[in-house]
Amino acid sequence: MMTKTLTSALALGLLSAPAFAGGLAMPVADPVAPTAPVAVAPAPVAVSDWTGFYAGGQLGYGETEADDDSFDDDGSVYGAQLGYDYDFGKLVLGGEISYAGAEIEDEATGNEIDGIAAAKLRAGYDAGAFLPYVTAGYASAYTADEIDGEDQFDGYVYGAGVDYKVTENVTVGAEVLKHEFEDLGDTDLDATTAAARISYRF
Repeated sequence: MMTKTLTSALALGLLSAPAFAGGLAMPVADPVAPTAPVAVAPAPVAVSDWTGFYAGGQLGYGETEADDDSFDDDGSVYGAQLGYDYDFGKLVLGGEISYAGAEIEDEATGNEIDGIAAAKLRAGYDAGAFLPYVTAGYASAYTADEIDGEDQFDGYVYGAGVDYKVTENVTVGAEVLKHEFEDLGDTDLDATTAAARISYRF
């Protein structure tokens, strides 16, 4: 009788186990709310500004050519420049005065260019750290000895160049200029110069 009772109790326990198991629910993790995207501010863009005064020096090469072949030679040029630019956004306008000493002597005639002074206007394009430009103005050539009683001859100059900002205050660049002087004695004289430049901007 006891065996029958134990068997019945065991069977009842086995039948009731799934019911208890079904009542034990597994813990469910709370859903994670989606994180809103965080806006990242773009890095500030450096804005160039070429407005201001500048002063510096130059070193280069020059050659001359006269209509009658009386003054054809080449040599070094070196000097200084002082100017001012105003940046309108993309257009940069300015003016510059310069003086370049020269060691250009015609061996056949002994005529020698001592220096070239110039007053020029500049118009450039603000390309960030670069400033390509064109320039034109008035120029005077000085000779070591008088030619037909004169040692200064006037003319005009035009050319192009580019400046590059190494720092906010220091620029390096290059410039090629064509000078044309009339009535240098009995002839007209052309002079071409190409120079590397460095300037400090205030």
